[in-house]
Amino acid sequence: MRHVGQNYKCRASSRSLAVRCSVAVLAAAAVLTGCSGPGSSGTAPAGQAGPPKAPDAASARLAEQRRMVAAARKWRLDRVPLTAPAPPKVKPRITARPGFQVDHQEDENLPPVFTTVPTDKKIVFLTIDDGAEKDPRFLSMMRELKVPYTAFLSDYLIKDDYGYFRTMQSYGNTVNNHTLTHPYLPGLSYEQQRQEICGMQDVMEKQYGKRPEVLRPPYGDYNQDTLRAAKSCGIKYAPIWNEEVFVDHWEYREDDRRLRKGDIVLTHFRGTDEWNGTMVDDMRRFLDKVTREGYAVARLEDYL
Repeated sequence: MRHVGQNYKCRASSRSLAVRCSVAVLAAAAVLTGCSGPGSSGTAPAGQAGPPKAPDAASARLAEQRRMVAAARKWRLDRVPLTAPAPPKVKPRITARPGFQVDHQEDENLPPVFTTVPTDKKIVFLTIDDGAEKDPRFLSMMRELKVPYTAFLSDYLIKDDYGYFRTMQSYGNTVNNHTLTHPYLPGLSYEQQRQEICGMQDVMEKQYGKRPEVLRPPYGDYNQDTLRAAKSCGIKYAPIWNEEVFVDHWEYREDDRRLRKGDIVLTHFRGTDEWNGTMVDDMRRFLDKVTREGYAVARLEDYL
Protein backbone atom coordinates (compact mmCIF):
# COMPACT_ATOMS: atom_id res chain seq x y z
CA MET A 1 0.00 0.00 0.00
CA ARG A 2 1.36 3.40 -1.01
CA HIS A 3 2.23 5.65 1.86
CA VAL A 4 3.54 9.16 2.11
CA GLY A 5 6.46 9.95 4.44
CA GLN A 6 8.03 13.17 5.61
CA ASN A 7 11.50 14.17 6.68
CA TYR A 8 11.33 14.72 10.43
CA LYS A 9 14.36 16.13 12.20
CA CYS A 10 14.81 17.41 15.72
CA ARG A 11 18.12 19.09 16.25
CA ALA A 12 19.10 22.43 17.66
CA SER A 13 22.06 24.53 18.66
CA SER A 14 22.30 27.71 20.66
CA ARG A 15 22.45 31.15 19.15
CA SER A 16 22.63 34.58 20.55
CA LEU A 17 19.61 36.75 20.10
CA ALA A 18 19.92 40.43 19.30
CA VAL A 19 17.17 42.64 20.49
CA ARG A 20 16.25 45.71 18.55
CA CYS A 21 13.16 47.25 20.07
CA SER A 22 12.21 50.77 19.26
CA VAL A 23 9.28 52.38 21.02
CA ALA A 24 7.36 55.27 19.54
CA VAL A 25 6.40 58.04 21.95
CA LEU A 26 2.62 58.26 21.97
CA ALA A 27 0.49 61.03 23.47
CA ALA A 28 -3.23 61.70 23.67
CA ALA A 29 -5.27 64.63 24.88
CA ALA A 30 -8.43 64.12 26.92
CA VAL A 31 -11.28 66.53 26.50
CA LEU A 32 -13.34 67.21 29.60
CA THR A 33 -16.91 68.43 29.33
CA GLY A 34 -19.33 69.47 32.02
CA CYS A 35 -23.05 68.95 32.42
CA SER A 36 -25.10 71.90 31.31
CA GLY A 37 -28.76 72.71 31.45
CA PRO A 38 -30.94 75.78 30.95
CA GLY A 39 -29.37 78.76 32.69
CA SER A 40 -26.32 76.74 33.69
CA SER A 41 -22.73 77.82 33.20
CA GLY A 42 -21.81 74.30 32.03
CA THR A 43 -20.21 73.15 35.29
CA ALA A 44 -21.61 70.59 37.67
CA PRO A 45 -23.02 71.90 40.98
CA ALA A 46 -20.50 71.98 43.81
CA GLY A 47 -20.01 68.61 45.45
CA GLN A 48 -21.35 66.67 42.44
CA ALA A 49 -19.11 64.88 39.97
CA GLY A 50 -20.11 64.34 36.39
CA PRO A 51 -20.81 60.79 35.18
CA PRO A 52 -17.71 58.66 34.48
CA LYS A 53 -16.74 58.66 30.83
CA ALA A 54 -16.01 55.47 28.92
CA PRO A 55 -12.72 55.57 26.98
CA ASP A 56 -13.25 56.34 23.33
CA ALA A 57 -12.03 54.06 20.56
CA ALA A 58 -8.91 56.08 19.87
CA SER A 59 -7.87 55.97 23.52
CA ALA A 60 -8.48 52.23 23.66
CA ARG A 61 -6.35 51.69 20.56
CA LEU A 62 -3.59 53.81 22.01
CA ALA A 63 -3.63 51.86 25.27
CA GLU A 64 -3.47 48.56 23.36
CA GLN A 65 -0.57 49.79 21.22
CA ARG A 66 1.33 50.73 24.35
CA ARG A 67 0.56 47.36 25.93
CA MET A 68 1.78 45.47 22.86
CA VAL A 69 4.98 47.53 22.67
CA ALA A 70 5.65 46.71 26.32
CA ALA A 71 4.92 43.00 25.72
CA ALA A 72 7.27 42.87 22.72
CA ARG A 73 9.98 44.51 24.83
CA LYS A 74 9.37 42.12 27.74
CA TRP A 75 9.77 39.04 25.52
CA ARG A 76 12.76 40.58 23.67
CA LEU A 77 11.21 40.63 20.21
CA ASP A 78 12.62 42.77 17.43
CA ARG A 79 9.20 44.35 16.89
CA VAL A 80 5.51 43.98 17.72
CA PRO A 81 3.88 41.01 15.91
CA LEU A 82 1.45 41.94 13.15
CA THR A 83 -2.27 41.43 13.66
CA ALA A 84 -3.96 38.96 11.32
CA PRO A 85 -6.93 40.14 9.25
CA ALA A 86 -10.41 38.91 10.10
CA PRO A 87 -10.99 35.34 8.87
CA PRO A 88 -12.95 34.93 5.65
CA LYS A 89 -16.73 34.65 5.82
CA VAL A 90 -16.52 31.99 3.13
CA LYS A 91 -13.92 29.38 4.04
CA PRO A 92 -11.47 28.30 1.33
CA ARG A 93 -11.88 24.90 -0.26
CA ILE A 94 -9.19 22.63 1.16
CA THR A 95 -7.92 19.81 -1.06
CA ALA A 96 -5.02 17.39 -0.83
CA ARG A 97 -1.72 18.82 -1.97
CA PRO A 98 -0.73 17.35 -5.38
CA GLY A 99 1.41 14.28 -4.79
CA PHE A 100 0.04 13.85 -1.26
CA GLN A 101 -3.16 12.06 -2.27
CA VAL A 102 -3.83 8.41 -1.55
CA ASP A 103 -5.80 5.95 -3.70
CA HIS A 104 -9.51 6.85 -3.84
CA GLN A 105 -8.81 10.18 -2.12
CA GLU A 106 -11.75 11.93 -3.78
CA ASP A 107 -13.99 8.89 -4.38
CA GLU A 108 -14.11 8.18 -0.65
CA ASN A 109 -13.94 11.85 0.41
CA LEU A 110 -10.93 11.15 2.61
CA PRO A 111 -9.43 13.89 4.80
CA PRO A 112 -7.03 15.96 2.67
CA VAL A 113 -3.35 16.21 3.59
CA PHE A 114 -2.10 19.75 2.89
CA THR A 115 0.76 22.07 3.80
CA THR A 116 -0.67 25.46 2.81
CA VAL A 117 -4.12 27.04 3.09
CA PRO A 118 -5.42 28.88 0.00
CA THR A 119 -5.47 32.60 0.83
CA ASP A 120 -4.42 35.91 -0.67
CA LYS A 121 -3.61 37.29 2.79
CA LYS A 122 -0.04 37.53 4.04
CA ILE A 123 -0.56 35.12 6.93
CA VAL A 124 0.96 31.89 8.24
CA PHE A 125 -0.35 29.32 10.72
CA LEU A 126 1.61 28.17 13.77
CA THR A 127 1.16 24.54 14.85
CA ILE A 128 2.89 22.85 17.79
CA ASP A 129 3.19 19.08 18.20
CA ASP A 130 3.38 16.35 20.83
CA GLY A 131 3.08 17.98 24.29
CA ALA A 132 6.25 16.91 26.12
CA GLU A 133 7.31 20.36 27.37
CA LYS A 134 4.85 22.31 29.52
CA ASP A 135 6.47 25.70 29.94
CA PRO A 136 4.21 28.24 31.73
CA ARG A 137 6.28 31.12 30.35
CA PHE A 138 5.34 30.03 26.83
CA LEU A 139 1.64 30.29 27.70
CA SER A 140 2.16 33.75 29.16
CA MET A 141 4.23 34.93 26.20
CA MET A 142 1.74 33.89 23.55
CA ARG A 143 -1.22 35.22 25.50
CA GLU A 144 0.38 38.62 26.09
CA LEU A 145 1.41 38.90 22.45
CA LYS A 146 -1.99 37.66 21.22
CA VAL A 147 -0.43 35.06 18.91
CA PRO A 148 -2.81 32.18 18.04
CA TYR A 149 -1.61 28.61 17.54
CA THR A 150 -2.89 25.06 17.19
CA ALA A 151 -1.64 22.19 19.35
CA PHE A 152 -1.52 18.58 18.11
CA LEU A 153 -1.36 16.38 21.20
CA SER A 154 -0.36 12.76 21.92
CA ASP A 155 -1.85 11.24 25.06
CA TYR A 156 1.28 9.51 26.37
CA LEU A 157 3.01 12.92 26.57
CA ILE A 158 0.18 15.01 28.02
CA LYS A 159 -1.49 12.65 30.50
CA ASP A 160 0.79 13.78 33.33
CA ASP A 161 -0.68 17.29 33.07
CA TYR A 162 -3.91 17.59 31.08
CA GLY A 163 -4.54 20.84 32.91
CA TYR A 164 -1.68 22.67 31.18
CA PHE A 165 -3.42 22.24 27.85
CA ARG A 166 -6.81 23.16 29.34
CA THR A 167 -5.24 26.48 30.31
CA MET A 168 -3.95 26.83 26.75
CA GLN A 169 -7.44 26.07 25.43
CA SER A 170 -9.01 28.62 27.78
CA TYR A 171 -6.80 31.29 26.16
CA GLY A 172 -8.51 30.64 22.81
CA ASN A 173 -6.10 28.12 21.27
CA THR A 174 -7.22 24.87 19.69
CA VAL A 175 -6.16 21.37 20.71
CA ASN A 176 -6.22 18.61 18.12
CA ASN A 177 -5.43 14.91 17.60
CA HIS A 178 -1.87 13.56 17.25
CA THR A 179 -2.70 9.93 18.25
CA LEU A 180 -2.39 8.12 21.57
CA THR A 181 1.25 6.98 21.38
CA HIS A 182 2.77 8.77 18.35
CA PRO A 183 3.48 5.63 16.28
CA TYR A 184 4.55 5.26 12.65
CA LEU A 185 0.99 4.78 11.40
CA PRO A 186 1.69 3.15 7.99
CA GLY A 187 3.36 0.29 9.87
CA LEU A 188 0.10 -0.54 11.65
CA SER A 189 -3.02 -2.35 10.46
CA TYR A 190 -6.21 -0.44 9.75
CA GLU A 191 -7.69 -1.46 13.11
CA GLN A 192 -4.54 -0.50 14.99
CA GLN A 193 -4.48 2.89 13.30
CA ARG A 194 -8.13 3.36 14.11
CA GLN A 195 -7.48 2.61 17.77
CA GLU A 196 -4.68 5.19 17.87
CA ILE A 197 -6.85 7.88 16.31
CA CYS A 198 -10.27 7.12 17.79
CA GLY A 199 -8.71 6.41 21.18
CA MET A 200 -7.23 9.89 21.16
CA GLN A 201 -10.60 11.29 20.14
CA ASP A 202 -12.03 9.77 23.33
CA VAL A 203 -9.28 11.38 25.42
CA MET A 204 -9.80 14.76 23.78
CA GLU A 205 -13.55 14.66 24.37
CA LYS A 206 -13.13 13.68 28.02
CA GLN A 207 -10.37 16.17 28.82
CA TYR A 208 -11.19 19.08 26.50
CA GLY A 209 -14.89 18.73 25.79
CA LYS A 210 -14.78 18.08 22.06
CA ARG A 211 -13.80 15.46 19.51
CA PRO A 212 -11.47 17.26 17.08
CA GLU A 213 -12.01 17.30 13.32
CA VAL A 214 -8.28 17.79 12.66
CA LEU A 215 -5.51 15.18 12.88
CA ARG A 216 -1.79 15.45 12.23
CA PRO A 217 -0.33 11.99 11.59
CA PRO A 218 2.91 11.52 13.55
CA TYR A 219 6.04 12.34 11.52
CA GLY A 220 3.71 13.42 8.69
CA ASP A 221 3.53 9.76 7.60
CA TYR A 222 0.27 8.15 6.46
CA ASN A 223 -1.31 5.78 3.96
CA GLN A 224 -4.81 5.08 2.70
CA ASP A 225 -5.74 3.18 5.86
CA THR A 226 -4.67 6.19 7.95
CA LEU A 227 -7.08 8.51 6.21
CA ARG A 228 -9.87 5.93 6.15
CA ALA A 229 -9.45 5.32 9.87
CA ALA A 230 -9.28 9.05 10.53
CA LYS A 231 -12.51 9.65 8.63
CA SER A 232 -14.25 6.90 10.59
CA CYS A 233 -13.21 8.70 13.81
CA GLY A 234 -14.72 12.02 12.70
CA ILE A 235 -11.59 13.63 11.23
CA LYS A 236 -12.10 16.00 8.28
CA TYR A 237 -8.61 17.46 7.78
CA ALA A 238 -5.03 16.17 8.06
CA PRO A 239 -2.69 19.18 7.78
CA ILE A 240 1.06 18.68 7.94
CA TRP A 241 3.53 21.57 7.34
CA ASN A 242 5.59 23.54 4.85
CA GLU A 243 8.24 24.85 7.26
CA GLU A 244 9.60 23.73 10.61
CA VAL A 245 11.17 26.09 13.13
CA PHE A 246 13.75 25.15 15.77
CA VAL A 247 15.50 27.22 18.41
CA ASP A 248 18.48 27.82 16.12
CA HIS A 249 17.28 27.35 12.52
CA TRP A 250 14.39 26.85 10.10
CA GLU A 251 13.81 23.96 7.70
CA TYR A 252 11.80 24.23 4.48
CA ARG A 253 9.87 21.85 2.26
CA GLU A 254 10.29 24.03 -0.83
CA ASP A 255 13.65 24.40 -2.55
CA ASP A 256 13.50 28.21 -2.59
CA ARG A 257 13.44 28.23 1.24
CA ARG A 258 10.89 30.99 1.70
CA LEU A 259 7.55 31.54 3.37
CA ARG A 260 4.37 31.62 1.30
CA LYS A 261 0.93 33.01 2.01
CA GLY A 262 -1.07 30.47 3.97
CA ASP A 263 1.88 28.25 4.92
CA ILE A 264 1.58 25.95 7.93
CA VAL A 265 4.61 26.13 10.21
CA LEU A 266 5.51 23.29 12.60
CA THR A 267 7.35 23.39 15.88
CA HIS A 268 7.27 21.22 19.03
CA PHE A 269 6.64 21.37 22.73
CA ARG A 270 10.32 20.98 23.57
CA GLY A 271 12.65 22.49 26.13
CA THR A 272 16.24 22.49 27.27
CA ASP A 273 16.26 18.70 27.77
CA GLU A 274 16.24 18.36 23.96
CA TRP A 275 17.03 21.84 22.64
CA ASN A 276 19.70 24.42 23.36
CA GLY A 277 16.96 26.81 24.38
CA THR A 278 13.40 27.11 25.60
CA MET A 279 10.04 27.35 23.89
CA VAL A 280 10.20 31.09 24.50
CA ASP A 281 13.49 31.18 22.55
CA ASP A 282 11.86 29.13 19.79
CA MET A 283 8.87 31.46 19.58
CA ARG A 284 11.12 34.52 19.54
CA ARG A 285 12.91 33.12 16.49
CA PHE A 286 9.59 32.31 14.80
CA LEU A 287 7.94 35.67 15.50
CA ASP A 288 10.96 37.78 14.60
CA LYS A 289 11.21 36.14 11.18
CA VAL A 290 7.55 36.17 10.19
CA THR A 291 7.07 39.76 11.40
CA ARG A 292 10.22 40.95 9.65
CA GLU A 293 8.92 39.44 6.40
CA GLY A 294 5.51 41.09 6.79
CA TYR A 295 3.46 38.07 7.87
CA ALA A 296 0.84 37.89 10.59
CA VAL A 297 -0.05 34.67 12.45
CA ALA A 298 -3.65 33.50 12.00
CA ARG A 299 -5.63 30.67 13.62
CA LEU A 300 -5.73 27.58 11.39
CA GLU A 301 -9.24 26.50 12.41
CA ASP A 302 -10.66 29.86 11.28
CA TYR A 303 -9.86 28.81 7.71
CA LEU A 304 -11.16 25.22 7.84
